[in-house]
Amino acid sequence: MQAGYVYYCTEPAGRNFHSDFKPELTPKEMLELGVFGGKYMTDCQKEFPASWFKHAKLNPDRHDPELNFFKVNASQPLSVWKKKGWIYHEDPRGWFQWYCRYYLGRRCVDDERQIKRWRAVRRHIAQLRKNCPPRALDCRRRQRQALLHWAYDSRKI
Repeated sequence: MQAGYVYYCTEPAGRNFHSDFKPELTPKEMLELGVFGGKYMTDCQKEFPASWFKHAKLNPDRHDPELNFFKVNASQPLSVWKKKGWIYHEDPRGWFQWYCRYYLGRRCVDDERQIKRWRAVRRHIAQLRKNCPPRALDCRRRQRQALLHWAYDSRKI
């Protein structure tokens, strides 16, 4: 999907994040829990640490919601993301690709926008707290899965 792209890591992996960006899950944890129906990242594993994929729930053939932690589809197709202008040209797969690279230490001009998008997802946390008993994992599963996609640990809400 992205041939010949090169980036440089200017920060240590998993450290020195922007003060407004405090993800609760690492990319490795997200992949192990089950996100994006297991399809995301199946053709670019060489870019990222092998340890991220050792226990990842992946399906290289198709999107399979059964691989998601909450067993529901909480994804929109990449075509929707492109239509809405949410894709930055250096990260053609979207937010999670940006986050994986950011986690590894890459910093780029799109960081501020992506962090604002990540922060905006917190509105779903308020809805879970308002409408669900604490840690009721069967309550609003699609919303909980969507939060996992954005590195919020909705299992703790």
